[in-house]
Amino acid sequence: MSIVGTSLKPFQATAYVQGKFVDVSDADVLGKWAVFFFYPADFTFVCPTELEDLADSYEELKGLGVEVYSVSTDTHFCHKAWADSSPAIGKINYYMLGDQNHTISNNFGILREGVGLADRGTFVVDPDGVIQLVEITPEGVGRNAAELVRKIKAAKYWREHPGQVCPAKWEEGAETLAPSIDLVGKI
Repeated sequence: MSIVGTSLKPFQATAYVQGKFVDVSDADVLGKWAVFFFYPADFTFVCPTELEDLADSYEELKGLGVEVYSVSTDTHFCHKAWADSSPAIGKINYYMLGDQNHTISNNFGILREGVGLADRGTFVVDPDGVIQLVEITPEGVGRNAAELVRKIKAAKYWREHPGQVCPAKWEEGAETLAPSIDLVGKI
């Protein structure tokens, strides 16, 4: 069953962000675009490369009105220790949610059963709390923040321009399509 088009489920968690511990809930997410960026564990190998890549795109995402929440089943204390010891993780200015009770991972269906770790998954939630984009990769395959930014721009465009859709490889400013009977068989 697809999670795309379903609503964000309730959660409460503590995050590490910019040197502080803060409480975050589903209510804090509503009203803006949000990325939930799940990864298996702190102090690992592919994860810091992905989180650093996302940190490098964070200002652009903020400029688009998008907040980022990275999530692992580690605690917020573990996130702080990782940020203090890793130059890559120390660059992060977005929220690092602790999900040690597995609520958020289970809400998104991304928890590996019997393992206690989240799979490598990205979920984009619109301002109404509806999941619009999902990407899940195997543990050994890292994600690309530039492609995530492109997809978010397309999702935002599609939401803001009813009747228009974004074709493959669509970039901001490029032509879109207006689906109609006249296009059937002509693309």
